[in-house]
Amino acid sequence: MKRLLICDCLGSQHLDPATLATATGLEVGRVHRALCQEEAEATAKALAEGEVLIACQQESAFFEMLAEELGVDAPGFVDLRDRAGWSDEGARAAPKQAALAAEALIEVPPARSRDVTSEGTCFILGDGTAAFETAATLADQLAVTVLQGDETEPPVDRRFDVVRGHVVRASGALGGFSVRIDGFRELVPGGRGAFGFGQPRDGASAECDIILDLRGGTPLFPAPEKREGYLRADPARPVALAEAASQAAQMVGTFEKPLYIRAEPALCAHSRAGQTGCSKCLDICPTGAISPEGDHVSVDPMVCAGCGACAALCPSGAISYDAPPVATVFRRLDVLARAYRAAGGGAPRLLVHDAAHGGEMIRLAARFGRGLPADVIPFEADAIARFGHAEMVAALAAGFARVDILLSPRTERATPEGEAALANALCGTEAVRLLDLADPDALPEALYGGAAAALAAPALPLGTRRQVTRVAAKALQPEAEIIALPEGAPYGAVLVDQEACTLCLSCVSLCPSGALGDNPDKPQLLFQEDACLQCGLCATICPEKAITLAPRMNVTDQALSQVVLNEEEPFACIECGSLFGVKSTIDRITEKLAGNHAMFANPDAVRMIQMCDDCRVKAQFHSTNNPFAAGERPRVRTSEDYIAEGPSKRRDH
Repeated sequence: MKRLLICDCLGSQHLDPATLATATGLEVGRVHRALCQEEAEATAKALAEGEVLIACQQESAFFEMLAEELGVDAPGFVDLRDRAGWSDEGARAAPKQAALAAEALIEVPPARSRDVTSEGTCFILGDGTAAFETAATLADQLAVTVLQGDETEPPVDRRFDVVRGHVVRASGALGGFSVRIDGFRELVPGGRGAFGFGQPRDGASAECDIILDLRGGTPLFPAPEKREGYLRADPARPVALAEAASQAAQMVGTFEKPLYIRAEPALCAHSRAGQTGCSKCLDICPTGAISPEGDHVSVDPMVCAGCGACAALCPSGAISYDAPPVATVFRRLDVLARAYRAAGGGAPRLLVHDAAHGGEMIRLAARFGRGLPADVIPFEADAIARFGHAEMVAALAAGFARVDILLSPRTERATPEGEAALANALCGTEAVRLLDLADPDALPEALYGGAAAALAAPALPLGTRRQVTRVAAKALQPEAEIIALPEGAPYGAVLVDQEACTLCLSCVSLCPSGALGDNPDKPQLLFQEDACLQCGLCATICPEKAITLAPRMNVTDQALSQVVLNEEEPFACIECGSLFGVKSTIDRITEKLAGNHAMFANPDAVRMIQMCDDCRVKAQFHSTNNPFAAGERPRVRTSEDYIAEGPSKRRDH
């Protein structure tokens, strides 16, 4: 059995071994005072005896080094002190500590990754002295080329190359940049005096591993701070230049690039038949890693920075966050809520934060301030924007009273704001709140005194994001049938103007999710609301503009089955009586063409409009002016015919 080592950190926090053991099922010994100092022997003994989880994150490096010296596996860690023990309410934080310990036992699947190799070829973009001095600094570590944008005389230093021109297009990331240059002029290294340059030419291309941009102007890429291998510095700031050069020097070797996103092109609702439907991921991606590719989109994993906004917004699940998968997030939420209740807690609140900004805010608030309230459970997310409406309502349905999202300075606001509004609409209350704070002292002040009631009968968050959202909405608003949602929500109904609809069924052929369907036996347009992505393809393709979208969540069972949006009487073939087409459409075409069009001046031609496919072919074949008819088939020639003709006729042939 795995053992949990707990330490009160020189008596600065309260711990309840019995509660921790009950909630986690772990063997929990006595409360130690200083496992990293005078009680290090106890730590070493526990490490040697078996698998250990240590309730201390601050000194993880010491414990890992100790395990290495003993030749045993490194222990696991869970931070109970900063996130629960150091608090004005630390004396009653046992349920939260138990929940955090239980969460630490969840096995998170390792993130997929791809190796990226950088051989150290570096492009420095800039003017004058700053670019040349930086190049000279890096010349012994990297293969440097300066793309000079001005006419400053280059140095005689031949440890690096110098070319002139300006970049018109750049793509790629660390280890695989591609640059197009216009006005490209190569340095001519021979001759006496200053170096000269060749004739300019456009369309030159180059590849490099690292780009160091010292121009101080518009960056080459959107969200430049998220583009790995692309470094920028203001040439007027020597410290910034030195930092950028130092970073560039370290970008040589083989690196693991996490593959944050998993894509399923078959589920994508981006486009059909040249018509654009959903473009949420394209619109929100800050790095430009997502691009259209036919009926679906493609994600460049080398450019993707893992913000997760696309996964939160994707209505179909064609793009999902994979580091870790969403199923792991749902499991963490469920385990935290259940363990908290099992340890005697009431209505917990969830604080979602990232590791860098949010984690540091929590640690500083705990060490120097009031710490987190006893009922606020911190939840570290790999990317704040990936925690979308599905995860928010899943947390509320799992038993959390409210969800607070602590934004970081680098978090794009559009996605969390829209997803929080959608989550609040789904749960019917303002249970989700965004915290945009930079002062550690302001964090506890925003959280203390905010208790609320939690769901009495929690729901288990299982399934896809859409399935979890539907179950959560039904649990949070049990009396509701139709929940109105904000514009752009990925759930809703298709409304059809029956007077305008001709049942051409073009919308059915383009629907990417199968929400719209037809009846092969009669003219009907069918709709299953649960499957509708609100991508808008049906409204775009409708020739009569008879379709509108209504964002909403239908939590009744009716949303799970097909309903008839429009139907008409079929037309009976005037020859065989079989039903085909739509009666109103056949009547309208007959009325419009009969006697008004040269091809339908003949009554027999008009009758063909009113025939089914089989009867129309038969009538056409037997008509007097059948275009497919030919003359009488000639008799087959035989050898006797050839001999009877004689030599002279054979020569004529």
